[in-house]
Amino acid sequence: MRTSRFRCGLAVLPVAGALFLTPPPAGAQKAAVALTKQERAVAKAVDSHNAAALALLERTVNINSGSLNFAGVRQVGDIFRAQYDSLGFTTRWVDGAAFHRAGHLVAEHPGPGPKILLIGHLDTVFEPSSPFQKFTMVNDSTATGPGVIDMKGGDVIALYALRALKDAGLLDRMNVTVVYHGDEEESGAPLSLARKTLIDAAHGATAALGFEDAAGDPHTAVISRRGDDGWTLRTTGVPAHSSQIFTSDVGAGAVYEASRILNQFYQKLSSEQYLTFNPGLALGGTSVKADTSGTEGSAAGKSNVVAKEMIVTGDLRTLSPEQLAHARRTMTDIVADHLPHTTAEITFADGYPPMAPTDGNRKLLAMYSKVSTDLGFWPVTPVDPSRAGAADVSFVAKLVPMAMDGLGLSGRDDHTEKETADLRMLPVQTKRAAVLIYRLSNPK
Repeated sequence: MRTSRFRCGLAVLPVAGALFLTPPPAGAQKAAVALTKQERAVAKAVDSHNAAALALLERTVNINSGSLNFAGVRQVGDIFRAQYDSLGFTTRWVDGAAFHRAGHLVAEHPGPGPKILLIGHLDTVFEPSSPFQKFTMVNDSTATGPGVIDMKGGDVIALYALRALKDAGLLDRMNVTVVYHGDEEESGAPLSLARKTLIDAAHGATAALGFEDAAGDPHTAVISRRGDDGWTLRTTGVPAHSSQIFTSDVGAGAVYEASRILNQFYQKLSSEQYLTFNPGLALGGTSVKADTSGTEGSAAGKSNVVAKEMIVTGDLRTLSPEQLAHARRTMTDIVADHLPHTTAEITFADGYPPMAPTDGNRKLLAMYSKVSTDLGFWPVTPVDPSRAGAADVSFVAKLVPMAMDGLGLSGRDDHTEKETADLRMLPVQTKRAAVLIYRLSNPK
């Protein structure tokens, strides 16, 4: 998931007096009567591999795979590639040179059943310079480590769900494609190339399943995410002595024009549910320079000189393509109504698209919730989309009938040096994913 300058993922709220949520209910490890014979075999296989899954999690977490550590990303990819090879998948590495990143791992298992797409990522926000580098057991049920939940834990869950299906003799006829990106935390550019592999893989898929963690809460899953686009506002004014500001010859200046625009953005759009637009950088004065990323720059000016120019950069988060289009139109109309002797223009940069809460996504969540209760666990409810930011599943949400995220390992404090996993959830999440994939592959 993406936070900070990497775009916001899922906000995990601390629970006072508790490390995590409640453990599985009593009897959760007993096969429920609602399960078929094949599904009981799958659940049993997950338990038999739990120690190996935990060992793989530790091994991969101990390899630094910060987004810009290309060698580390490839090393983690090689480990997962060998695992998928052992399951009979055809694997390939998509080189990332064209979009300035390490690349992506793709594993394909063609079969006669409906196509299921599984989505993960190999990179983390922790580069080699970070002091946070190692997997550490806190006690017998919790561990810390860089990427332990975001999202090497999810990668392991997807893999071992498929391994359990293989052990139960159910994988051979399944049609499954797995895409593990190497640049989710800091995307390559152009984004159209960086996400082409995933988009191509989504064509013909019945469902897309993302293995990020669901706000640290295994009682929830994600069926809608807000997108994350960028915008840049540029205004100009007539430079002059400050004593002449507001006159018919000089007008309001660049800073007032930008202020007018930002204030009207707030007045007209701030009350719309799930819509946010944050001006993160503002530079104004006689001379302004901003770098190409829009995250750094400089400005020079004097209090007695009317500002000649101003640049503001920000993000725009929306829940649906329709909401995005409406916000862009409104912002563009506001920009067009200039103060005297000023100009203004706004440009938008496509980023992570929104994932709307469709009927298909709700149907998939209902299936997942039933899987959970059939296994003896709890019902699953949707994450509030205001807490669900950008993620890779959003790129394919419009291309598949059903999409859902949040099937990964539960925990807390991802993207910080306190990132912690609840290891009790490793077999729980793996069983739920495996049985869901089986039912999607065998629709009644």
